[in-house]
Amino acid sequence: MSGFQLPPISDVPALSTVERAGILDALFEPCTALHALSLELLHTEKFESYNDLIASVGVQLTDLSESPSTSDTEWLDKILGAHPRLGEKKVDSAQSQAEQAQLNTGGEEEATKLRNLNAEYEKTFPGLKYVVFVNGRSRPVIMENMRSRIDRGNIKLERAEGIKAMCDIAADRAVKLQP
Repeated sequence: MSGFQLPPISDVPALSTVERAGILDALFEPCTALHALSLELLHTEKFESYNDLIASVGVQLTDLSESPSTSDTEWLDKILGAHPRLGEKKVDSAQSQAEQAQLNTGGEEEATKLRNLNAEYEKTFPGLKYVVFVNGRSRPVIMENMRSRIDRGNIKLERAEGIKAMCDIAADRAVKLQP
């Protein structure tokens, strides 16, 4: 992954804003909308574990998804949209690069199919990117999941799946990024 390591969870509230933003970036993805939502939480709350921190961020994201306010769902969509496209060659975060490496091992035909599915997904769910916890699953299995989510066409369920996937990814990263 990267040389970044998470500090002890007990230190988080006392860290600088930049350091707390770095934690969010490493666990989730770099995203100013997530910073605006969660930086204060990391400063004011004491967590027993990184899983507790991730669960609290998940509650914030779920609250946005359940809000009747259009601006709240747009805010959530910015956060969900911060994840890189699945199978994309240029991925900014070291964590996503490592997680997606196995998806870039298929042939060009599969890569083209994945690009087309990404485009169809983003047309079906404007403002979102498909987010899934890959967790060792093959490209065909992931593409089957993407197809079923596109065919379902339910934006509320899609946001809920995106939040769950983001939190599952963050929990996996937390394990890997602790000394």
